[in-house]
Amino acid sequence: MKTNRKNKKAKYLILFLSMMICLVLAEIGIFTIGRKKTGSKEAERANTAASESGITAEDISESSGSDTPSEEQASSGENSGDEKRAEAESETEEIPETEAETGVETEGATEIKEDARIEDCIRKLTLEEKVAQLFLVTPDSFMEFYGFNVAGPATQETFNEYPISGLIMMGHNLDNVPQIQNMNANLQSFSLERIGLPMFIATDEEGGTVARVAGNGNLRVSNVGNMWDIGETGDAQKAYEAGSYVGGYLRDYGFNLDFAPVADVLSNPDNQVIGVRSFGSDPALVSSMCRAFSRGLMEQGVISCYKHFPGHGATAGDSHKGYAYTDKSLEEMEACELIPFADAVKDDAKMIMVGHISLPYVIGETVPASLSYDVISGLLRRDLGYDGVVITDALNMGAITAEYSSAEACVATIQAGADILLEPYNFRDGYNGVLEAVKDGTIPEERIDESLRRILKLKYEILDQMEVE
Repeated sequence: MKTNRKNKKAKYLILFLSMMICLVLAEIGIFTIGRKKTGSKEAERANTAASESGITAEDISESSGSDTPSEEQASSGENSGDEKRAEAESETEEIPETEAETGVETEGATEIKEDARIEDCIRKLTLEEKVAQLFLVTPDSFMEFYGFNVAGPATQETFNEYPISGLIMMGHNLDNVPQIQNMNANLQSFSLERIGLPMFIATDEEGGTVARVAGNGNLRVSNVGNMWDIGETGDAQKAYEAGSYVGGYLRDYGFNLDFAPVADVLSNPDNQVIGVRSFGSDPALVSSMCRAFSRGLMEQGVISCYKHFPGHGATAGDSHKGYAYTDKSLEEMEACELIPFADAVKDDAKMIMVGHISLPYVIGETVPASLSYDVISGLLRRDLGYDGVVITDALNMGAITAEYSSAEACVATIQAGADILLEPYNFRDGYNGVLEAVKDGTIPEERIDESLRRILKLKYEILDQMEVE
């Protein structure tokens, strides 16, 4: 019995050891096969990399213009067939792009597309059409009669001759809602049909004492009140709400540009031309309020235009009537009047209006800022880094007409670096003056194209929004 038990134990032990040996051998076999497969994949990758290197070398050789084969090419002639097959296979493989790479390429492609659209438009425009795009005037001066309120065949005929950049509506051009909507819609159709670009349809809707739309009782919209009162609350949200409300009804009536907000800091308490139109005397407060008001307008699809650079709140005179200046130095203005405009530039403001204020202690002469190269191209563009659209204040004001003809003022303003000329005293004289200045070389045509690039960039944004709506 004892012998039988020993024999059984021996058999069980032998069986157990046999099973263990089989398991070990199987594991070794699997590992070996895995190594062989891995090795073949690594070899395949190495071959693919070698073939890609060969392609790169060949491309470099061809681009350098060299007809001498490389040492690699000379020594591998017999394998050229295999290399070509490897190249063909490698070219069929898709290399995945990261989301970041795809995003950068898409953004770059969009910028290229926009630039191409602008440059193509500039190439197609005649010189006369280019010059016309620099002017934004009242419909009364455009049509040469007072009381314009219907855009019909006569308006279209005039626009076909002078395809201007836009029109600014005054209170007497606005009667009721259907009339405004019909007039503005017709004007847009004339512009799109004639030149393929939308028109700037603008007004002065600051709120308070300057409100062309809200000041008309027939239109039944609320006046948001003076900016000074909003500024006194210290609540930028209220400025935003005012801008959003104004932008909403302007958009509904067919306007796409509002000459607001007023970014002037009321640093001179004796100033009467700005007064309660300003948000206040603290530059930081004025800046925050302006940015909020502007954001409200822009979110409603209405372009905001900051005014009146470099700051009308420090002057005692009224540029509507005649000479107006500030005796502040550049350092003093940088600490006060320029702050809202510098912040607007940081916010990528679409448009800034330059006033007719003289800065004798900044630029050393009394020429109005709107006609000064040192102010527009120097202070605003170079020093503050602004590359958006620069529009002048109305060129029919006393500060301009007392010293310059319409042609002189318009030519000087373009030479100074402005892009859009607002309401010269005589539109046709101003237009012909700029046109002749380009033809005789006083103004290079490239200078006109420079302004057109800024103007068209903004107009294509309007056009894209119109197509979405």
